[in-house]
Amino acid sequence: MKQVVAFADEFGNNSFDFKEQGSHFIVASVIINKDELKTVNQQLEEIRKKFFQTGEIKSNKVKYNHKRRILILKELSKINYSVYAVVVDKSKLFGEGFRYKKSFYKYLNGILYKELYRTFPQLELKVDEHGGNDFMRSFKKYVEKNHIRSLFSGSEFYVRKSHNELGVQLADFMAGTLGYIFDALKKSDQSDNFRQLLQSKLISLNYFPKKFDPKELNENDIFSEYDETISTLSINRVNDFIEKTTGSNQDDRDRLNFLKLLLLFHQSNHHKKYTTSHEFINHLNVNREKRISKEQFGSKIVGALRDKGILIASSRDGYKIPTTAIDMKRFINHGKSIILPMLRRIEECRNAILLATTNEYDILEENEFRKLKKIIESVRQ
Repeated sequence: MKQVVAFADEFGNNSFDFKEQGSHFIVASVIINKDELKTVNQQLEEIRKKFFQTGEIKSNKVKYNHKRRILILKELSKINYSVYAVVVDKSKLFGEGFRYKKSFYKYLNGILYKELYRTFPQLELKVDEHGGNDFMRSFKKYVEKNHIRSLFSGSEFYVRKSHNELGVQLADFMAGTLGYIFDALKKSDQSDNFRQLLQSKLISLNYFPKKFDPKELNENDIFSEYDETISTLSINRVNDFIEKTTGSNQDDRDRLNFLKLLLLFHQSNHHKKYTTSHEFINHLNVNREKRISKEQFGSKIVGALRDKGILIASSRDGYKIPTTAIDMKRFINHGKSIILPMLRRIEECRNAILLATTNEYDILEENEFRKLKKIIESVRQ
């Protein structure tokens, strides 16, 4: 795995006064390849001087100046980094315990630790613990107490102040921008523009609590009575795999990240939209030493997940989480367009050999091919 360094910062607080303090708490982690850190810092320093002069890169220095934020995001999009975030909708957290800062942070500490370390087992994480960053201080203590090095060989956890780390300043700007996308008090008519500008940088948005309401689908798009069943089943199976998979090896981490991307694109885009394998592969290669090929993506990730019962719709346009019967029909038709021609070619090969040997040698009589022979003969009928 490629060595990466992460910088994290927070948006929001533990208050449940949604009218005054906001509806969301967000932790954004900026992931940078370690061997590119010097170059990225140089690029960030140029942006800092251009937009913040002698000050730090800070979201709250931009606030509601949306035109300025868009200009900064466009400049930041030219730099090679990725964003991995946890988005908590406080309005959906039920239970009095969450109203206590200690309980609220303990809940989030466990989520963030699990999400980061199972995806990036060799990770150097730097955060800002000065000022009002109470959560980052609590997260540092949580990791020091719970991090088992034998399970996460090579991973470290560091704390640096933001004026010494441009990466932490970038994380602050990312967390703040996500706040202007999700938080009820910060949303505006520019939120979609912010989301689009961040889209290429996001490798995972982890929503808590988990949410999916099949009734959110436009009733005009409903194909049959089975659509809600397919939607619910598909999302539940994806979430179940994510919850139960530890990410102890590279193949599992690739599958986890692919499913998180599927969820991200499902929640960010219209449910009908497919995403190309090229786009998925570009995201998945962020923290890999050796790049994934299209063939590996199809077999080791998509194919392996389907073998485990995960429903993944596919077409010539790419992949998505299936939400309708039409999605599954497209997947079957796509498979049929590949499988049936291949079976016909195998049959042609078999017939040619039978003809040349006057029916003495049937290549499909070999033990390893007998099931295939039955399939071909049944298709012919």
